Amino acid sequence: MAYFLLLALLPLLGALWAFSEVAARGEVDRADARLNADLRVTVADFTRRVQDAEQSAASLARATGFHQALAAKNRGALSRLYREVPNAAFFSAGQLAAGTPPPALAVRRSARVVDQNRDTLGRVVVSVPLDNELVEELGSNPGLDADDALALVSGGRVVVGETGLEQARLPVERPGDIRIGNETFRALATRLAAGPGETTLVALTPKSAIDAQAEQLRRRILFLAAMALFAAAILTYSLGRMIVRSLKALSEAAGAIARGNFSSRVPVRGGDEFASLGRAFNHMASELEARIEELAAERTKTRDAIARFGETLSATHNPYVLLPVILESMVEATGAVGGTLVSEGEELARAGRPEAGGEPLKIPLGNDDQADNVLVLVPPEEGFGEDATHLVHWLTSQARTALENASLHRRLELEAVTDGLTELPNRRQFEESLATELTRVERLGGSLAIILADLDDFKHVNDRYGHLAGDDVIRAFADVLQDNVRGIDTAARYGGEEFAVLLPETGTEGAERVAERIRAAMAERAIETYPGAVVTVTASFGIAAYPGEPTQEALIAAADAALYRAKAAGKNKVVRAEAAAVRRTA
Repeated sequence: MAYFLLLALLPLLGALWAFSEVAARGEVDRADARLNADLRVTVADFTRRVQDAEQSAASLARATGFHQALAAKNRGALSRLYREVPNAAFFSAGQLAAGTPPPALAVRRSARVVDQNRDTLGRVVVSVPLDNELVEELGSNPGLDADDALALVSGGRVVVGETGLEQARLPVERPGDIRIGNETFRALATRLAAGPGETTLVALTPKSAIDAQAEQLRRRILFLAAMALFAAAILTYSLGRMIVRSLKALSEAAGAIARGNFSSRVPVRGGDEFASLGRAFNHMASELEARIEELAAERTKTRDAIARFGETLSATHNPYVLLPVILESMVEATGAVGGTLVSEGEELARAGRPEAGGEPLKIPLGNDDQADNVLVLVPPEEGFGEDATHLVHWLTSQARTALENASLHRRLELEAVTDGLTELPNRRQFEESLATELTRVERLGGSLAIILADLDDFKHVNDRYGHLAGDDVIRAFADVLQDNVRGIDTAARYGGEEFAVLLPETGTEGAERVAERIRAAMAERAIETYPGAVVTVTASFGIAAYPGEPTQEALIAAADAALYRAKAAGKNKVVRAEAAAVRRTA
């Protein structure tokens, strides 16, 4: 019971500590954010004051009346101008002509006064004093908190600030806590870009206010944690008693079954996980006795599975059908927990529970064509027995024989429909595909077209360069065909130097564009042939389309006639088949 209570208590205490730390850090971060906002507002106000001083100095320097007063050294007129511009001072020949000299701690903005001949008459200096009055005005901004204070720091000491801060040492290299007198402040500083020297503006707030907010938040978190702990304790105690009772009943029933009393059952109440466990336990006890009687039937079933396995292997020539059958039959016959079939590192099939059981047994199944086919059998925890091991070896030899037969059968089927030189479909495969496609368009509607192509002057290549060079030319034309047709099209070697292309869902114009593309690609291709010669060969093309030609024979005959006319017209051409009515008239 204490274990469950501890499991509930530890995460809660950890969360309490984490939330407490986050609360304290959050209050400090909020204070820093507020001080940062105070500084932005204050610096903007200060920068505006400096800009106003600069504009005032420039305006006075340009005023005609001021020029005249300064040139005449009319102190009365200069005094009137001085009173209109606060903190202004007028200098002539290096001497103060009117106004008050700027204080030592101030931002000064000056402008040169020149006459019409660009001769210097004097200077106008307008200053922004860095004094308590300025700090009070900056601190009166409505965006600043009532507890926040401002100070100007130079050389690490407060030079201007509220009462109690004067001449206090204030390191402001980075945000942090500082102690002034008996009170701790949170301080954030920024350098005044327009100020003199290293003058820095500092915003401060009492640390006690931050700590008070953090402590208040901690109390709330502690109260919520105490309530959660109380609820967790009650829930843990109740669940613990229920779990202990259920486990005790389950243990007593398991002991009775171990002693041979298969009638022992666990009382089941409710619908929770322990009730499900009790029902599963009772079902297991009921099945144990029945399972003993079924063992003999399982042996018969294994013999039948082996017989079916042999019959399937001898009757099937498709390796992709054979491999899953081999896997399932081996798992069933050997009593394996599960198994997988892996080909070239990729899992093709699985049976049973291959993730459970003991050390897997890996069995290579393939010959040269299936060298990467591996059957992985997972035995029970105790491993395969001697009989099961012999059975695995016998079934493996049968499976290898069947796979070799299937591979040979598949190779023969492929050779029957493929041209050996170009690896394109042969004439038989092309005509079967054409018949299938014609049946489809006759039933569902649509169109199709065929192209018959013949290499021009191919006999000349054979006679001059030899038959090996002719083979190179045929292979090159096959590559051109493959590069210029779609995936749904069928390019085939029709016989000798003649080729054919089946174009589903394509009319005469589309077929003509494809043929023209192939013709141009072949005419531009320089073919390297044995024994090192480079030749260029063209081709002629005849096109026919359905439904213009109603039957397969008519379609091929029309395309062949168009090909003949392309040859007669000078070769290296694409010619459409004539309409059926025109041919009948001819």
